[in-house]
Amino acid sequence: MVLQRNICKFCFSLRGFSSFQAIHKLPSNRAAILRHANFVKKGSTFYNCHFVAFLSQKIELHHGTEKFHTSSVIKNQADVKRPPCEVQVHTQTVGKCDVDDTRNLYKNILEAFPDGIQMAFAYGSGAIEQETIKDKAQNMLDFIFVVDNPKLWHESNLKKHSHHYSFLKKLGPEGLAKIQDKYGAGVYFNTLVPMQGRLIKYGVISTARLITDLLDWESLYISGRLHKPVSLIILPKNENLLEALVVNLQNAVHTALLLLPDTFTEEQFYLTIAGISYSGDIRMKLAEDSNKVQNIVKPNLWAFRRMYLPIIMRQENVVYWQEGGQIEQALTFESRHHHLTQLPCKVIQGLVLEKYEVGLFPDMEEIIVQRAFDKDCGCHITRSIHNIVKSSSSAQTLKGVFTAGVIKSIRYGLSKVWKRIKSL
Repeated sequence: MVLQRNICKFCFSLRGFSSFQAIHKLPSNRAAILRHANFVKKGSTFYNCHFVAFLSQKIELHHGTEKFHTSSVIKNQADVKRPPCEVQVHTQTVGKCDVDDTRNLYKNILEAFPDGIQMAFAYGSGAIEQETIKDKAQNMLDFIFVVDNPKLWHESNLKKHSHHYSFLKKLGPEGLAKIQDKYGAGVYFNTLVPMQGRLIKYGVISTARLITDLLDWESLYISGRLHKPVSLIILPKNENLLEALVVNLQNAVHTALLLLPDTFTEEQFYLTIAGISYSGDIRMKLAEDSNKVQNIVKPNLWAFRRMYLPIIMRQENVVYWQEGGQIEQALTFESRHHHLTQLPCKVIQGLVLEKYEVGLFPDMEEIIVQRAFDKDCGCHITRSIHNIVKSSSSAQTLKGVFTAGVIKSIRYGLSKVWKRIKSL
């Protein structure tokens, strides 16, 4: 534990703010940026909107205010258009009626749950277009609900929907909140719930736990889902959470650049980012579609582009060639060192633990310098991420057997296995 605390303090010192600031208090300049932005102008009204437009707007706020490296350029793209400054509904492949139907569906589902949801989003093949899915309506809808007080929320939800819970409901709201926070990735899932003519699965996570995962990649369970496009239903107002959402995308960019060669395609870049949270995931070996990452990225290139191009364009020694969709980076000690110092705490912890010996605390700065000189540092980063995901996904999968119940777990598992068989 002492080693872990020291690593976290070191990570935050590299980023320029303390762990206390990261979790409880934003740096003054970032807080000012968020206050003046006035993003959430429409209160708690429900929207069927894509995360990409929302976060691209957030990233744009940093332009000219934060200290970014600005040597990145776009070749053959003199008239680059900035992402719009309003949250938008993606309407490239659906008509207005379909968008309205989806918005009403999400609204009706969310209104059936207790108050106190600070942020909600839909993800997965039931909400986001995937290459092999012809009709999203045939798939289960996956939701994540972010709440400030899980105990109070479960207490209210038990009164409304006690049938959503397995036998664990006998433990009461306090017991459910403890199981949610202490085991797995800090998420409590209820699955195969019929609502509004659809089957849904919803996970509940505390605001504090989500912020930690976004900043540190503690489990990469929810932060990994937010590396990919999702549909926001309730926009977050919490400034710490808003800041952490942007940092999570920046973490993904720094990581991907360390994993990729000096020249790669734009699609390879997004495939690398989308694959981060699946590295080490035991479900990928047992039940998930083996082409899952490609199925997510290919139909949603436009969305990944709006999420990540504003960040990649401001990275030092990175060039984006729009014609041909190529990206080039200078793989030098300086560039690797820069990206390494920006990695999340848990990833750096994994790099340090590789060198750890009983009774001897390795010098973290020295290890980062060593890895910056190492042309194969990507292998060490991959191993660190693999260990994070393997641990959290294993624990969360085991936890799911109890939170869903045996019968639902078998049904859910068989549906995943069937998808995998069809993908072979």
